[in-house]
Amino acid sequence: MSIIYFLIGCSMLLALIFLGAFFWAQKNGQNDDLYTPSVRILLDDEPEKEEKK
Repeated sequence: MSIIYFLIGCSMLLALIFLGAFFWAQKNGQNDDLYTPSVRILLDDEPEKEEKK
């Protein structure tokens, strides 16, 4: 029965670590721009200009 208490404690510690990592990522602007990555594939790259001789 004591192993259950140990596993609950480990799972709570792991959940707090993941929650802390989530809030750290939000604070550092990890998810600020959600629109640009989805449309970047639709935009054409600028064609390279050929040099005239």
